[in-house]
Amino acid sequence: MQEFEIAELEKFDGNEGRPVYVAYKGKVYDVTNSKLWRSGLHMKRHHAGQDLTVDIQGAPHEADVLERYPQVGTLKKEAVELEIPQPLAWLLAKVPMLRRHPHPMTVHFPIVFAFSTTIFNILYLITGIKSLEITALHCLGAGILFTAVAITTGLYTWWLNYMAQPLRAVKIKMPLSMILLLVQIIAFFWRLTVPDVMDSIQGVNIIYLLLVVSLFPIVVVIGWFGASLTFPVEHD
Repeated sequence: MQEFEIAELEKFDGNEGRPVYVAYKGKVYDVTNSKLWRSGLHMKRHHAGQDLTVDIQGAPHEADVLERYPQVGTLKKEAVELEIPQPLAWLLAKVPMLRRHPHPMTVHFPIVFAFSTTIFNILYLITGIKSLEITALHCLGAGILFTAVAITTGLYTWWLNYMAQPLRAVKIKMPLSMILLLVQIIAFFWRLTVPDVMDSIQGVNIIYLLLVVSLFPIVVVIGWFGASLTFPVEHD
């Protein structure tokens, strides 16, 4: 079988009728017959002629899908080695779930707490039941904690599985996540300082209401772009 340099592999990009080759862990596969690779671009993100050893770690499928296609060569070893610190590499070998799972396992918590903060406050305005507003405060506090955790695991996943590439979804999620955390902190300490801030929605109190309501759309946008990394929308 042919041994490819990265520069040689890049020529097989599917453009102008050229074959579509990709590499994974030193093996080069011909995926020309895959309808998902017919344009040389897979799921609007992965380009043909590339080494997918790192990228495939963040995919919603296992690497064995490549075994459906013929292997046409190998990739030189120095092109596929990953620069992961030895202690982390050892830990990942012992506990493989630490590669993909930390962020998906934690990201749902800030989502539900942000939604709950908005919803319980609105229910309080409708019903006047104070326990609903207090529940909203508890959700807001928990949201701060888990948003910080989700940001940390998100940065870890981005570095480990995507090699900190400047992906469009990540560039949108990062600032929005920081905005989300900031809005939560401001609203939380505002509510602690002014316990009756939701009792009279007028004057400056309107700003507090806008802050807690804004949590809902911010989280929706963050979730949408986060999901697009794992489940990209494919257009014909």
